[in-house]
Amino acid sequence: MKTSYKKYLFSIFALFLVLALAACSGSDDSANDDGESSDAESGEAQDGGTLNIGLVANPKTLDPVLYTGIYESQIMGSVLDTLVEYKSDFSDFQPGLAEDWEVSDDLLEYTFTLREDAYFHPGEHQDGRQVTAEDVKYSIERSSEESVMDRITDVKEVEVVDEFTAKIILDEPNATLMAMLTDTGNGIVPEEEVEGQGDSFSTNIIGSGPFKIVDWQDDQQVSLERHDDYWGDTPHLDGVNFKIISDPNMMANSLRSGDIDLATDVKGQNREVIEQEDSLELASIPALSISYLDLNNVQGPTADVDVRRAIYMATDIEEIVSGANQYGGAVPSYLPVPTGSWGYDESLEELVPEYNPEEAKELLAEAGYEDGFETEIVISEARVPHATIFQNQMKENLNIDVEINVVEWGTYSDTVSKNEAPMSMGSWNWYPDPYFFLNQLYHSNQVGSLGNGKGFENEEVDKLLDQAKSETADQDERTELYHEAMEIILEEVPRIELDVQENAAGIDNKVQGFEVSANPGTLTIVDSQGTNVWLDE
Repeated sequence: MKTSYKKYLFSIFALFLVLALAACSGSDDSANDDGESSDAESGEAQDGGTLNIGLVANPKTLDPVLYTGIYESQIMGSVLDTLVEYKSDFSDFQPGLAEDWEVSDDLLEYTFTLREDAYFHPGEHQDGRQVTAEDVKYSIERSSEESVMDRITDVKEVEVVDEFTAKIILDEPNATLMAMLTDTGNGIVPEEEVEGQGDSFSTNIIGSGPFKIVDWQDDQQVSLERHDDYWGDTPHLDGVNFKIISDPNMMANSLRSGDIDLATDVKGQNREVIEQEDSLELASIPALSISYLDLNNVQGPTADVDVRRAIYMATDIEEIVSGANQYGGAVPSYLPVPTGSWGYDESLEELVPEYNPEEAKELLAEAGYEDGFETEIVISEARVPHATIFQNQMKENLNIDVEINVVEWGTYSDTVSKNEAPMSMGSWNWYPDPYFFLNQLYHSNQVGSLGNGKGFENEEVDKLLDQAKSETADQDERTELYHEAMEIILEEVPRIELDVQENAAGIDNKVQGFEVSANPGTLTIVDSQGTNVWLDE
């Protein structure tokens, strides 16, 4: 099972390498009807045109402290700049608005030197002025105090050292601050626009990114145009239109008909529909997202680690993943962090219980449940296919009767958070830093939250997670601590790992230079790493 998955990942990598080489190749000898070489035929980028992108949901707000959905950040990423950015492979950080930075040894002070060629988009209350350290102070302190998703934590204050130097001072050491600063929720905005516009700022955000908002038609479209004073490479595109298309079939048909050039969040049978079109490409890679089946660690039969292990051994993960994703788009998961995280360690896969129904039955009998038992799994409607297959496996392999309880999101969140679900299925996606998967879902201080509704508690795990957050910023040292924590977690079998979802986009062949990101919330049109999408009309 694990070998086939690794081969799958290698095939995906090889496929994208071939596609990347093909996209970059161009013949110097190609010519137009007049015998002259054309930009399109030689593979050279062309300026002009508007890229039409389909989004699956209507954004409610683009205010960085208020946004909650990935479809909102997909727009915001082209409008707002952050102090630092992730490299495209998420291996490390690179400059954004900050050209350089220093971190104190005690992880309490982060000092950023800003670039001096960044300018805001002209707005109602400023004419496109220079970005300064005062803007960093305002934006980061505002996020610390008002972010509905707590996108930055532990901020005591931001000190303006000089016009282009800002120091973020923390209440307690935090090695994850750099990851937090890559979030568009911590994008830098001008105070006069936020305060001057009031509520209307949420639909007319002002940033210093490569594009600026020029029109918002609720439930229909958000239109951007090129920001000519952008500090990075000048965008090839004149503009970008984000068209709201909530129906997945309509999304695929819009791509096929040419109404949009790029479709986001492609799933199910539409993957196959797009792959069958010669003029389209399906780009799909494992995302920084995992789904799992939580087992109640505190009450009921699953409070016994042997029962949890028996259930894991009686669960055919491959059958669940393939059955719930008949057209592809997901692969089996093994660890508490996604494969795209720098904390992932293949060697730890050996600690994951292997599928063995007969041994599982013996282990369950030794735990006192020879005849099985009755239980319940709480899920949202999207998880019905997964839960139904799991239900059948439990009955057949262990004589465990699992009642499927489908509830709306509010009830699900409340039930799981209160540790009232015997079993539940959920998913988690965030940054590649293991902190956002391990601390949020396994630290005892998260018991009572949605992440750790299973009630997992282990003092040694807490200690290791705290050390990785507060004692060192060195990624190798933090990785070792997270690996130690995962070894303990895997031995305790607090949940069953299900799958790593893929982030997929349907792309018209005329779109050049676009790459789908492992982060579903990232949709890059222009960045500081050389990405600059253009249209081969």
